[in-house]
Amino acid sequence: MLEFVLNTIFWTLAIYGLYEIIKNIIYITTYTKMKADGIYVIIAVKNQEEKIEGFLRSILFKILYGKEDNLKNIIVADLESEDNTKEIAKKLSNDYDVLKVATWKECKEIMDSVNET
Repeated sequence: MLEFVLNTIFWTLAIYGLYEIIKNIIYITTYTKMKADGIYVIIAVKNQEEKIEGFLRSILFKILYGKEDNLKNIIVADLESEDNTKEIAKKLSNDYDVLKVATWKECKEIMDSVNET
């Protein structure tokens, strides 16, 4: 009888753990609209309109032409720039699926929600 109870508890916990893993995978792939594989890079920027396009293009070049296989997702987190940094990054994000632009608050909310689930 004790073995049955312990097996029941074990399998209940195992199924619950599997449920949590599946829930996290679905959340990440559905709500963040990012690829589930690879490395996420978060780049925090503020007032870098003169440098941001060249910097992002150099990273995108490495991704697109196979020099960096694991790097698949880039999030540019704008720290309330007073120049055109965010607009330049958004323009590039329209051309490249691996690049996303968000405010720091939005980026933090995504990270917090992944940690909570």
